[in-house]
Amino acid sequence: MPPAERVEVKVGERKLSLSNLDKVLWPETGFTKGQLIDYYSRIAPAMIPHLERRPITLRRWPNGVTGQSFFEKNCPSHHPPWVDSVQMGDVRYCLLDEPASLVWVANLAAIELHPSLARAPDLDQPTAVVFDLDPGPPADVITCAKVAFTLRSALERLGMQAWPKTSGSKGLQVYAPLNSGAGYSRVKPFAQALAQLLERDHPDLVVSVMDKSVRKNKVMIDWSQNTASKTTVSVYSVRALDRPSVSTPVTWDELDAALSAGDAAALRFEPEQVLERVEELGDLHAAVLEMQQDLPL
Repeated sequence: MPPAERVEVKVGERKLSLSNLDKVLWPETGFTKGQLIDYYSRIAPAMIPHLERRPITLRRWPNGVTGQSFFEKNCPSHHPPWVDSVQMGDVRYCLLDEPASLVWVANLAAIELHPSLARAPDLDQPTAVVFDLDPGPPADVITCAKVAFTLRSALERLGMQAWPKTSGSKGLQVYAPLNSGAGYSRVKPFAQALAQLLERDHPDLVVSVMDKSVRKNKVMIDWSQNTASKTTVSVYSVRALDRPSVSTPVTWDELDAALSAGDAAALRFEPEQVLERVEELGDLHAAVLEMQQDLPL
């Protein structure tokens, strides 16, 4: 008999109805919606702390990664009553505060999850400053690794520590935790000034402007993410590439090894690999949630 179109499951104390689990979302690999849901349900203990109380923008691919996608900011009107939401500006965003909420959005084919840098109710206070490293071809993630170490050194000179993660696509992101009450009005200018400083010091490697015409074989340090209206793909979020990949926290030693070997493949992780890494290493980004750092005066 063919599999049932809908399956009733229990996640914690919540009951959910899941549909079309055999639907292939990644035609190149045959990775299905059921496998996406399974990944998000298993990664939830590590991922939820990075999502809870943060406004979430969903990016959905209802017909798989070769079809059309759309961003969904307003929490769907049909959301379960136990999925909380928060108003920010003209938008009421979903809050994904428990494993069942991750399963629910995965069932919507929300492959990518893009949270705010701030938590409710303090929506003007980012918990970290983020630098999104975006390579201009033929630069790649290894070029981004060079910039990440340059950025790390600059932050260390300012007395700040930082943690890297892959974007799950072609770049890297570097997070310097704050958790100290600094507002976007201080954080964004700081990120911009640091990006511009590195551009001046490394003009053959770094750009700090959005103009793609000046980015060939360089890395743009995108400082503009540090504002309430922007989001950055979540740690542990799946990305909608030809093959399922994950935005994955890595150690500086791993980044150094990949850089030394020129091995971009060492910085690409698929869902099962990430689950194995978390089981073995724990959450390598836990400190981003816990460490308190202030911006230099």
